[in-house]
Amino acid sequence: MKISKNYFFTLREDAKDEESRSGNLLVRSGMIKKVGAGIYMFLPMGLRTIDKIKKIVKEEMDNAGAQELLMPSLIPSEYYEKCGRVEAFGSDMFNLADRYNKSLVLGPTHEELFTIAAKAMVKSYKDLHFTLYQQADKFRDEPRPRYGLIRVREFIMKDAYSFDTDEANLDISYNIMKDAYNKIYDRLGINYKIVKSDCGAMGGSLSEEYQAITDIGEDTIVLCDKCGYSSNLEVTKCLSKIDDKEKELKLELVKTPHQETIDDVCKYLKLDVKKSIKALLMNINEELVIFFIRGDRELNESKVCKLLNCKEVNFANDELIATSNAVPGYTGPINLNAKIVIDNEILKMKNFCCGANQEGYHYINANVKDFKYDIVGDIVNVKEDDICPECGGNIYFKKGIEIGNLFKLGTKYSESFGLTYLDENNKEHPVVMGCYGLGPGRVLASIVEQNNDENGLILPMNIAPYQVALVQIDMKDKKQTEVAEKIYNELLKNNIEVIYDDREERPGVKFKDMDLIGIPLRITIGKKIADDKVELKFRKNGVQEEIALSSIVNKIVEYIKDDLK
Repeated sequence: MKISKNYFFTLREDAKDEESRSGNLLVRSGMIKKVGAGIYMFLPMGLRTIDKIKKIVKEEMDNAGAQELLMPSLIPSEYYEKCGRVEAFGSDMFNLADRYNKSLVLGPTHEELFTIAAKAMVKSYKDLHFTLYQQADKFRDEPRPRYGLIRVREFIMKDAYSFDTDEANLDISYNIMKDAYNKIYDRLGINYKIVKSDCGAMGGSLSEEYQAITDIGEDTIVLCDKCGYSSNLEVTKCLSKIDDKEKELKLELVKTPHQETIDDVCKYLKLDVKKSIKALLMNINEELVIFFIRGDRELNESKVCKLLNCKEVNFANDELIATSNAVPGYTGPINLNAKIVIDNEILKMKNFCCGANQEGYHYINANVKDFKYDIVGDIVNVKEDDICPECGGNIYFKKGIEIGNLFKLGTKYSESFGLTYLDENNKEHPVVMGCYGLGPGRVLASIVEQNNDENGLILPMNIAPYQVALVQIDMKDKKQTEVAEKIYNELLKNNIEVIYDDREERPGVKFKDMDLIGIPLRITIGKKIADDKVELKFRKNGVQEEIALSSIVNKIVEYIKDDLK
């Protein structure tokens, strides 16, 4: 590609409204352009890059035996209603109606349609196993689109679905897909972790996520300093270090005037916040439920939803709170007239501080024997230095971007849509399904987050929009033009992807642009051609070499060949 005759632009200043490094650099490099909150166009450079990511994904999916197809994005909502997913997705789903007032949705995910596709073929156990996949657009009305391509409302997803006779065969399919994912991310050079996660609206018995380790990641990844344990914060089991052998003291009511937060109370009473419990007054299915957790802990909504079999957790309003004797800022479990849920850790705590349900008063030396509760469970987030659930080591946190996930769906969707097969004894069974998602846009954002410097992108050879940048210093120098054209054509003949900066621009502008868009190799044609030499620069490490004009093409060809092995 010759820049002077094609669509090409970059931005010198940081992009507006881009909080992430990747979003800023992808916009500045002219790869993407925002057209609305969470909505981006892929410009020519960006499309070349995302297509290369999709090509790697396709190769590994095909190698794993999956077959590609393409599903529609516009889908009758009745399919999602069958599985209760209209409620599960809620306002995240784009809903619309056609001219006949028929309800339609823009597909947020495609389990339903893949199940229908499988049903068209499957009759007998002999028709199983197979895996289908697509790379297509998905739509979700995110309440807070942000971080460039990381949290958007329209995005490309590779979603694959396996269909098997039983759980044992699902395990085989699951591991085949897991191996394929490992190969994809390894080929892309991403620093990632595989973590246990919540099945969420997808349903199923097991879910694992691929998390790219970055500073900007939305997810908190829990890791162990001794073993290989890794998990998403929302599902990590919390184990307490509390020594429960402490002698119980006598309950005492104390004044705490104008001290309404647990931190203020503990500071006022000169107590360690770990020796307190705090109340969270919540609305669960229009019922007041009061949760009690250790004073320095945070409530884990995902765990709460599983424990109470609810879809969401909201704060209680004044009207709901008035159904009890709770006093906001001073609520405690002793003599409380409300549904009480306590965290497991409280069972081990001794002589703690809690609200007294009287304004301006708290209890100290409270113990579990002093009150009644309805439910106990693991309902909090772990903290750094808590105990690893696997080995007892200390856990620590990293930020991550979810770039892929694996689900064992089981029979949820096959039962809803009547996807069954007859076994060897002519007995009917539901087909067992697996689901495997991957986001090429998030993959690109993750690669950029992990591979950049003050000059711009540093893209791997296998996904950079072009492999080689050819920069001519003086466009009026006929000798330089002759050499540049010769190298350009020879590279093309050798199937090397080359971008030739033939603009009437200052050398510094050209160099900055090629660094910004992350081209791995740069050949500079300048005054050194008088000595039959050109300059070769490696974007990744900044190393520059003078190379004989007669050998530059062969050197480039061999380097790229070795890099892409």
